[in-house]
Amino acid sequence: MQNRWKDEEASQYKGDLPLRVYTSRLLGRDPSLVLHGGGNTSVKLSETNLVGETELILYVKGSGWDLATIEAAGFAPVRLSPLLKLAKLDCLSDAQMVNELKTQMTLASAPSPSVETILHAILPYRYVDHTHADAVVSVTNTVNGLERIQEIYGNKVVIIPYIMPGFDLAKLCAQKFPLEATDNTIGMVLMNHGIFSFGETAQESYAKMIYLVELAEIYLKNQRNSQYFTAPIPQKTEKLAPILANLRYESAKIAGFPLILSSQRTSKTLSFAKRADITAISQKGPATPDHVIRTKRLPLLGRDISAYAEAYQAYFTAHASPSHKMLDASPRIMIDPELGLCTLGKTAKDAQIVADIYDHTIDVILAATELGGYQALSAKELFEVEYWELEQAKLNKGAKNPIFTGEIALVTGAASGIGQACVDSLLQRGAAVMGLDINPAIEAMKDTVNFYGVTCDITHESALIKAIEQGIERFGGLDMVVLNAGIFPKSCRIQDLDSATWQKVMAINLDANLTILRESYPYLKLAPNGARVVVIGSKNVPAPGPGAAAYSVSKAALNQLMRVAVLEWSKDNIRINAVHPNGVFDTGIWTDEVLKSRAHHYGLTVEDYKTHNLLKVEVTRQSVAELAIEMCSPLFACTTGAQIPIDGGNERVI
Repeated sequence: MQNRWKDEEASQYKGDLPLRVYTSRLLGRDPSLVLHGGGNTSVKLSETNLVGETELILYVKGSGWDLATIEAAGFAPVRLSPLLKLAKLDCLSDAQMVNELKTQMTLASAPSPSVETILHAILPYRYVDHTHADAVVSVTNTVNGLERIQEIYGNKVVIIPYIMPGFDLAKLCAQKFPLEATDNTIGMVLMNHGIFSFGETAQESYAKMIYLVELAEIYLKNQRNSQYFTAPIPQKTEKLAPILANLRYESAKIAGFPLILSSQRTSKTLSFAKRADITAISQKGPATPDHVIRTKRLPLLGRDISAYAEAYQAYFTAHASPSHKMLDASPRIMIDPELGLCTLGKTAKDAQIVADIYDHTIDVILAATELGGYQALSAKELFEVEYWELEQAKLNKGAKNPIFTGEIALVTGAASGIGQACVDSLLQRGAAVMGLDINPAIEAMKDTVNFYGVTCDITHESALIKAIEQGIERFGGLDMVVLNAGIFPKSCRIQDLDSATWQKVMAINLDANLTILRESYPYLKLAPNGARVVVIGSKNVPAPGPGAAAYSVSKAALNQLMRVAVLEWSKDNIRINAVHPNGVFDTGIWTDEVLKSRAHHYGLTVEDYKTHNLLKVEVTRQSVAELAIEMCSPLFACTTGAQIPIDGGNERVI
């Protein structure tokens, strides 16, 4: 366990709350301490209010903030005195607690206080840190975890038996901590949950957390009898993309909405999946109870999603009250000896969060197994957290999901022009996007897990097929395809058109699109909401121009290919439409040379040529992209085989 405190860095944080921000981020940087919104921190400050009264304010991590990136605005200021009084009540419902916490805030615009706010309040220390450290949880989640924690820490910590987070936990700690704390106490362990540290300064509280977790790490190292076996990644014996796409389809069918499926086929995950005791060790529950809202109680072993759903229904029936409404029964984690670890989520980020959580859960399970056996909370206890209104609120926080949430799109020619604008539009609408382009810049074009860029020359069929499969393996399926990549060669009359130019244009503008459609078809058939394909055509389809024979013919042929595909694929609930732009000058096709040549052909200046249409408007790549992507939305659910001009009005087309 590394102490990341640096005096030079800390000196940039002036004041108690800024230092609280600094050490919170230090905790958040270490995934073995907290993951994706886990853990919480606080500081108690004396402040003078508007009427001149001095009062103690608890600044506690606000709901929805992540310790790794938290800012001062991420802490909710709550009056301390009322919190201490609340801890003395015999009972307090969740709704009452939330109301009391909000009404005692001193800043209305601050985020909602953590559900563990009262617990932070009752601990008599200025700074309080709470993490779900892997090493500590590995010890607590064993059959004799209590004895082992006592062996590690002695009187350095107060040990609290597991009780559901919220008011009941705070009340128990308020009763137990003062009776058991000594001058040597520097922390508190919550069995099957996590660990607290505290101090009078931010550095002291943080350093104690590192020290306490390190003690658990040393204990685990000394107790280990053998090294974890990790096998080399075996060669693929069959294509993974079709398997993953079918798993995603079955999962989405049970969930009732599209899902992203992420595959982690690594030495670690494959070795874990192939363990002889995998059935026993993987079917006990998560490392900490708050993980259950993202991972569900158990992972699916193998690929029988229907059986998992039936088991989840039985789990719900066994523990639910009449007021509970069952969540979807689709798994969020799959463990398979061939696939390794597969995780599902409404977004690529959600699927990645689940993968990160279970990656650390594997470490916890293996460490606890070395100590004599991994043991999680009971199904009933985990159900209470999974269906706890306050925990569900964390997932449901924010506005309604964007329209393409859980869906996956493929865009060709995605590194620039209309393709890049289509990527932007799809991401804004919530889709996960795989972008193909011959320009290597595609790979770093977007810094988000929702985008996967692949360098690919689409005229190389084998490379193109491989790129599509890579995208399927990344996100789990395919719902939308935007056929955008194309070239517009230098203006040339037919008598001067050489075969090499003709063949190159056909290879890019036509042949590659046939390959994409053919190879995408098996996956498009599995799109949960029905698949959509948009062809970026051209005004030259209905109204070709002289000097553009190769381009005009290639686009017309692509348009005809689209029409045949509509006739063949409508039975599979695949919609295919085309947009026909004209003169989109902020794209790579329109080089200065091409632009001047076409303007000269029509006897116009370059500026007049750009608005050479009935509406006298310039058609931009964004306007084309927005129309193209909107055609994938429910607004066009009853439309297929359409050809929509976006050209400002062209007399020859009209």
